[in-house]
Amino acid sequence: MRSWTLDELAQLIDHTNLKPFARAADMRVLCDEARANHFAMVAVNQVQASLCAGLLTGTDIHVGAAISFPLGQTTIASKVFDARDAIANGADEIDYVVNLTEVKNGNWDYVAAEMGEIVAACRELGAISKVIFENCYLEDAEKIRLCEIASEARPDFIKTSTGFGTGGATFDDVRLMVERVDPAVRVKAAGGIRDAESFLEYVRLGCRRIGTSAGVAIIREIGARMAKTGSDTIEL
Repeated sequence: MRSWTLDELAQLIDHTNLKPFARAADMRVLCDEARANHFAMVAVNQVQASLCAGLLTGTDIHVGAAISFPLGQTTIASKVFDARDAIANGADEIDYVVNLTEVKNGNWDYVAAEMGEIVAACRELGAISKVIFENCYLEDAEKIRLCEIASEARPDFIKTSTGFGTGGATFDDVRLMVERVDPAVRVKAAGGIRDAESFLEYVRLGCRRIGTSAGVAIIREIGARMAKTGSDTIEL
């Protein structure tokens, strides 16, 4: 248990708009909301990185680019190129999707090589790396093996979901990931997190980033709860 201020909770949020039809005006709204609520990051498709970086100039809010999203079905070289390109265009964080075909093939050497190369590129360029498992398609044994590989490769985060699969984050998956990955690697929950109670439970379970498009409403609801109790912190 620890005490969290509203700003500290807001700093766990990756404020998300990954819609393929998002316009420049939608990016401006996303960045304005991130600035107003002091979120950690805006999570966008790679092509939006430069625009958002410009919109967030002078703030401490990061731009996160989704790589090989949402299927993960591109080569290692392609993912590394796209990660480097996104960083060159203003991204501070990279969220990439693992090659699920190779996970299902049990080709763990490939999966480890992919993770290692992308993490190394991000580390070289000073960007945060996040590995998206897409747990809705995985067996627990596969999730555990990915945690083991991540414990060796040391990305900054492992992440539950893209939000575009057949399911999103679950409490059980987060418990498994927190338990099985090295503590140096943090856990991000994403996919279907739209209310304050779910958000707070993921924080209780150990998530240190949460991807959601409902961050404004969530922080507003938590702030109202705090105001009602007369406290400026919440115990989780």
